[in-house]
Amino acid sequence: MKKILILTLILGISFQFTSCKTEKKKEVEAKKEVKVHPYSLKTAKNSIDWVAYKTTDKLPVKGKFKKITITKNGEGNTTKEAINGAEFSIPVSSLFTADVSRDFKLKKFFFGFMDNTKLLSGKLTLTDDTNGIASITMNGITADLPFTYTLEGKEFKLTSTMNLDNWNAQKAVESLNVACKDLHKATDGVSKTWSEVAINITSVFQ
Repeated sequence: MKKILILTLILGISFQFTSCKTEKKKEVEAKKEVKVHPYSLKTAKNSIDWVAYKTTDKLPVKGKFKKITITKNGEGNTTKEAINGAEFSIPVSSLFTADVSRDFKLKKFFFGFMDNTKLLSGKLTLTDDTNGIASITMNGITADLPFTYTLEGKEFKLTSTMNLDNWNAQKAVESLNVACKDLHKATDGVSKTWSEVAINITSVFQ
């Protein structure tokens, strides 16, 4: 009887020891599978600036989005790899122009007249060393936005011009123009809000 108890005890200790070693081995293997890339958009300093236009004189109105979330990819062994294929989302609530009244009007009378406007989303695809395409989803529509870019060291710069008509935003533009009628008048007395918006994105990798 004592022999059976001793044997059972030995087997139990051996099983626990083996299980412990197996768990530790699995943990080590899991850690090995996690790849750490030297370049990541999630840790980069990202800025999204835009320039809209008002009046027939085409006066610029500058603004930015203060928050961007990388939702997929965005990592690589080079800066180019990190950017190519990166997917992102931008909350409209992060819009900022340094004018509280203007921010309110843009959110309510422009984005408020679009479908699914809480978030803007997109994907970056680099087609060669200076050009690319951003697939942008806005107003319930996904359309391509061609852009040019530069990559110097750890700094990526993207420039493009967005035609809001490609996202069926005519009603939103008209709504904003009505809300800002007098503010968008030039000396000719004509109130105008342009459908053209300049986009400038900069990412500086750590």
